[in-house]
Amino acid sequence: MKLYYSQTSPFARKVRLAAEHLGLTGRIELVPAVTTPVAEDAGLAAATPLSKLPALVLDDGQVLFDSRVIVEYLDGLAGGGLIPPASDPARWRSLRLQATADGLLDAAVLARYEVALRPGELLWRDWLDGQMRKVTRALAALEADGAGLATGPALDAIAVACALGYLDFRFADMAWRDRAPKLAAFFAAFSEKPEMAWTDPQA
Repeated sequence: MKLYYSQTSPFARKVRLAAEHLGLTGRIELVPAVTTPVAEDAGLAAATPLSKLPALVLDDGQVLFDSRVIVEYLDGLAGGGLIPPASDPARWRSLRLQATADGLLDAAVLARYEVALRPGELLWRDWLDGQMRKVTRALAALEADGAGLATGPALDAIAVACALGYLDFRFADMAWRDRAPKLAAFFAAFSEKPEMAWTDPQA
């Protein structure tokens, strides 16, 4: 399998962490790609219609995209372990936490694009502020709902760790730990895992 990824993509990081926890890292070839909404990577655009990271090319040539889809595929390939069974009530809590973390990332990435890609004289302050309000609300929801996050291999823990790592990377001045001490404790423990170091966007 081949994974189109970027070291700075939090969604690609989620897939890489999931693959490591599932023992699949050795079966995946990493293909670096640099893409933005205004400058596509040619190889990635040829592989997936959305030209978004991450994208996983399967051994039979099929391409999966969207980190949630890829992680679910990898979980099934490995026999399960990250996602609770369909009949397990814990499944919905886990998926809700993942959706909250991914939504935080969606808003944070859009805010980053607004600052990094839009010409300064065209910066839309109301849009930027609106995205950051979503980030703040999602962080508060995770602090309230995710207090019992385990540091073991679980989908929700991986997703939340990637979201918090991205805030450290792109929004360090936000000082999110001041408003989310439980998440700060979780992230400190989760960051002890070796794979967090080699998937760090600043590595």
